[in-house]
Amino acid sequence: MRRSLSLLLASVLAIAVPPSIALAQTIQEMAGQMIVVGFKGDGANDASVKAVRQAVEDGRIGGVMYLKINVASKAAVTAMNEAFRAAAPDGLPPFLTLDQEGGAVERLTEAIGFRELPNAEAVARSDSPAEAEKLYERMAKDIRALGFSVNFGPVADMNVNRNNQIIAKFGRAFSADPEVVTQYDRAFIEAHHSAGLVTALKHFPGHGSSTGDSHAGFVDITKTWKPEELEPYKALISGGYKDFVMVGHLYQGEIQDADDKRPASLSPEWIEGKLRGELGFDGAVISDDLEMGAIRKLYSLEQTVIGAVNAGTDVLLFSNTAYNDPKLPDRILDVLLSESNRDPAFAKRIENSYRRIRELKGRIGH
Repeated sequence: MRRSLSLLLASVLAIAVPPSIALAQTIQEMAGQMIVVGFKGDGANDASVKAVRQAVEDGRIGGVMYLKINVASKAAVTAMNEAFRAAAPDGLPPFLTLDQEGGAVERLTEAIGFRELPNAEAVARSDSPAEAEKLYERMAKDIRALGFSVNFGPVADMNVNRNNQIIAKFGRAFSADPEVVTQYDRAFIEAHHSAGLVTALKHFPGHGSSTGDSHAGFVDITKTWKPEELEPYKALISGGYKDFVMVGHLYQGEIQDADDKRPASLSPEWIEGKLRGELGFDGAVISDDLEMGAIRKLYSLEQTVIGAVNAGTDVLLFSNTAYNDPKLPDRILDVLLSESNRDPAFAKRIENSYRRIRELKGRIGH
């Protein structure tokens, strides 16, 4: 009887899930897909890169994050991405990610023969949204040609604080006007979708008004943040956006309990309440780098992982630049599994995150 029920369940799942999308069999396989990490090395034959490739093959991580230190040449990047992709479980292509906004924030540069673009502010100043989409189409095709599957953009932050040291300083925002930001964000997204790439709106709920840098430490936007900073997210989500939303390490005291000093990336009020509840987002939530000062200086690894998942995060992003630990993916996975064994509700969160990740990975390359 048990075997008959198992066969029946398998038949139902085969009907309900497209064959291009893999089904994890264990909570460990599901949890592994939630982890995206940075790595050492810049060639497919480097020992550190081979170790990461093995982690992809074992299902202990769901993807990797490239920094400039990983980019020696276009050929080397292509070879590494091919190795990571070939290692991945069937139907679950890895998230091969980078920040390629244009301007100062980019991993692929002219030094390796990559065609660079101006920053967002310059693009909005000189090009219409339609013209910008053509620029971003060219960039997206070039990124895709190297084997990447995710570009962490567009920036949905608004340029409301001209003295902002992380957004305005580098011209990363398209405008101070939410409608203009939405138009250019949409152009960026459509361009990447046409190349088969996944995007990530960032940095929810809005870094453009901040007076501090979350890379360095705790950032309080209570007195500077305005609800208008959510408008680009509202417009794009209501229009069907279901890629990533990247949540920033930003504290807004009027949204959270007065005694709750957690940043948005660890806050259920922001992710479950505002992003999913009020804005209706059912795509995948990814954290900003969980090794930035706003997190690492205040929370242990265990507190970070458990807090992010309980807040509603689906993908945990670690650059592995501060921890600098080749065993970091296993340490993160151990926290996920230990807490899921202790708390059935936490295990259910992992299952829900896996569903969203599976759906998003099913669209990579299409």
